[in-house]
Parts: sequence; structure tokens; C-alpha cells
Amino acid sequence: MPDFPFKETHVEDNLYLREFEESVDVDDLEWHRDREDRIVEIIGETDWQLQMDNELPKVMTGKLFIPKEVWHRVIKGNGDLKVKITKL
Repeated sequence: MPDFPFKETHVEDNLYLREFEESVDVDDLEWHRDREDRIVEIIGETDWQLQMDNELPKVMTGKLFIPKEVWHRVIKGNGDLKVKITKL
């Protein structure tokens, strides 16, 4: 099983809680694609950013939709990043 730059807890069915610690190495936050559509809901306030393919980075707020097979990456901010992920 690969090492991921986050801790993940499986809550139920297709719902996961994920936490990226402030100490994460920026080199571990790689461009990647997911196998399914996802809704990512930010827990708390953060200045971490999400960058989708061919777009400028945007601060992560509220709920975000990430389509399957679309390249994207998380850009490290201050503090920990906590998100709720629903895999569709």
C-alpha cells in the first residue's frame, strides 16, 4: 500500500475524513487523478489551495467538486487541513 501525505478515516460507505498535517513535505503533494468523482468539504478555515488542471490555484472553502480523472493537486498552507470526502 502506498504512503499518502495524509491520515484518513473511513466513516461510512463512501464518506471519509482526511487530515493533512502542517508538517507535510510539499514534495509529497503531487499532481494526481482520482478514480471517481468526489465532493470535498472543507472543515474549518484554511489557506490551503486546490489547483485543477489548467487553472490557477484557489483557496479551499466550502464544498468543492473534483471530477474523476481530472489532474489536480493540493497546495500547502498554514496549519492542518481537514476535509470530508464523499466518493461518488
